[in-house]
Amino acid sequence: MMRGVAVVVAGGAGSRMRVTEGGVRKQYLDLGGKPLMYYALAALEQSALIDGIAVVVRPGDEAHVRTEIVERFALSKVRAVVAGGAERYHSVYEGLRAARGISDEEAVVYIQDAARPFLTEEILWRCHDGVLRTGACVAAMPVKDTIKQADRDGVVTATPDRKTLWAMQTPQAFRFPLVYDAYTKLIAEESEGADLSFVTDDAMVVERYCNGQRILLTEGSYTNIKVTTPEDLQYACALLQAPERQ
Repeated sequence: MMRGVAVVVAGGAGSRMRVTEGGVRKQYLDLGGKPLMYYALAALEQSALIDGIAVVVRPGDEAHVRTEIVERFALSKVRAVVAGGAERYHSVYEGLRAARGISDEEAVVYIQDAARPFLTEEILWRCHDGVLRTGACVAAMPVKDTIKQADRDGVVTATPDRKTLWAMQTPQAFRFPLVYDAYTKLIAEESEGADLSFVTDDAMVVERYCNGQRILLTEGSYTNIKVTTPEDLQYACALLQAPERQ
């Protein structure tokens, strides 16, 4: 078993949750009597694979998270709470920088969305084992629906083979030096004027900057949902109350 550190990204604006101005942001919404982001943190806190956790939040939220989440729920593995940036990749980079001081640089780093409350130890172990095989492993699930590609007018241009399509989840796990080097190159390229707003997950960064690096897909779970909309929150409440989770 390799030592592990987690970066939990909790800096999103939550615009698709349609939270009103001045209201509670998505990651702090109530789910079963606890803040939404508590659940991912608790799963990592309880995992035998994780030595420490760095949490990335919106600038100005650091004290709130330390007091109302880390201290309130006695999350002793949370070693750093840091401010993120304008885009998700900025926040992940800040989390990786904080994680360098938590565990040795040969550890596995697990990058986790705070808005995925149903992370399990089994998913973490599958990612760990995948990293041992290839150095990079992402939790994902085969898509169930037929996917269409379309042009800007909404006209279908192609129908990809569903058997080859996977929906990405988190955690996305990597050997620390691999992903840190990739993100360092990403930030350097942005500073030179590159538009990187298309980057939506960590595997994309490794694909772009670590030429030839194999990224293994491992089974996540269809219940490992990301809470993005009010409908997602309702579904998460139902999952939390399911008999098998009691």
